[in-house]
Amino acid sequence: MRKLISTGSPFEKTAGYSRAVVQGEWCFVSGTTGYDYATITMPDSVEAQTRNCLATIAKALKDGGFDMTDVVRAHYYITDQAHVDLVFPILGETFGDIRPAATMIVCQLNKPEMKIEIEVTALKRT
Repeated sequence: MRKLISTGSPFEKTAGYSRAVVQGEWCFVSGTTGYDYATITMPDSVEAQTRNCLATIAKALKDGGFDMTDVVRAHYYITDQAHVDLVFPILGETFGDIRPAATMIVCQLNKPEMKIEIEVTALKRT
């Protein structure tokens, strides 16, 4: 069974995507940037953006019947190599015991205010 998860973000409708898609025992969470979706504002710091990403991801997983402990794969996209040492401790707070397979890439993102984007895949634990 396929279930689509939305944050209610206007970007999802405009660009034609879901925040997450649940397919059977899997949940695929789209690349998530640091917006506060309650206000559609973007904090300035990469640390605050990272925390927002993780909160949005956690909610999408919960809405799909999953938990952060179900995450098996994570992709991190950052816009500046200097952000690595700033975001590693925050990521470690969330994923330190879960330890999904992960990749971090330095690249440009869609808007100049975006400093990080996180995408995860979760598999329901049996």
